[in-house]
Amino acid sequence: MILVTGGAGFIGANFVLDWLATSDEPVLNLDKLTYAGNLHNLDSLQGDPRHVFVQADIGDSATLARLLAEHQPRAIVNFAAESHVDRSIHGPEDFIQTNVVGTFRLLEAVRQYWSGLPAIKKEAFRFLHVSTDEVYGTLHADAPAFTEVHPYEPNSPYSASKAASDHMVRAWHHTYGLPVLTTHCSNNYGPYHFPEKLIPLMIVNALAGKPLPVYGDGLQVRDWLYVKDHCSAIRRVLEAGQTGQTYNIGGWNEKPNIDIVHTICALLDELRPRADGQSYRAQITHVKDRPGHDRRYAIDARKIERELGWKPAETFDTGIRKTVQWYLANADWVASVQTGAYRDWVSKQYETA
Repeated sequence: MILVTGGAGFIGANFVLDWLATSDEPVLNLDKLTYAGNLHNLDSLQGDPRHVFVQADIGDSATLARLLAEHQPRAIVNFAAESHVDRSIHGPEDFIQTNVVGTFRLLEAVRQYWSGLPAIKKEAFRFLHVSTDEVYGTLHADAPAFTEVHPYEPNSPYSASKAASDHMVRAWHHTYGLPVLTTHCSNNYGPYHFPEKLIPLMIVNALAGKPLPVYGDGLQVRDWLYVKDHCSAIRRVLEAGQTGQTYNIGGWNEKPNIDIVHTICALLDELRPRADGQSYRAQITHVKDRPGHDRRYAIDARKIERELGWKPAETFDTGIRKTVQWYLANADWVASVQTGAYRDWVSKQYETA
């Protein structure tokens, strides 16, 4: 069995679904079920004995110790995190509690469990910590992409809290010998993405006839990684990664945000045209940029390809088409996650400049 934390969130749920689609090894899924954790993401696993779900916080040391002793996982994949930059600007304390204090308590519980394992199981055990390219800060337009040895320069409360968690994972390896692996991914997109992030927000707002809010000039550049490619990379790192090492996972898809919005509009014009015959581009509205907005991220994913033989299967064109089609086919899921609190937050965050 493996233990997945944060396994009801966007990336975590996709990982659990993909894992059980390709393996019969059971998953113990722990998630606190905050606003972005959604059990509906896992509806297809209802009644599947390979999936054991527990609602709990990674900061709950007693529950962690009990679950580890009871289920004896051979590996842990840690997705649990507060992960939205804008929310971290408005309320940083939740990010410190989950990403820093929670990671510390998870590491300590895992260290105690791992220390008591028999030698063979202890040698085979792995703790894989999922992080982000945002810990590296921002890049100039012509600067080389982030490699695994790029210095940390976090610029938001979110990225600072993730950087802190990365440093603890590294320290627990070097101090205690805990067999850890760390991955840094670029911007994920795909099914089950909570609609506060750029791509799902644009799709959902476009279909609802609402403005498509674009920060500033929209020329912030990100590397885009289809979530199922990210999941396959994590499986590969867990299988063959060298303990203590970091692996950057990217999609080789650097694009300005405004180009992403234009692509979504074009796909919706094709797949679900507006009744008035206009393009969805007519709904684009530029709003005030967020504080400290990093201008560019870019992942150099050559190490994972060279050492582990992994590279993404999707291009951006194929991945974004699959994503738009998924949202068109899953309107009930979208409606279920758009609570009053979510709508109020979006209204506050994307005020017109």
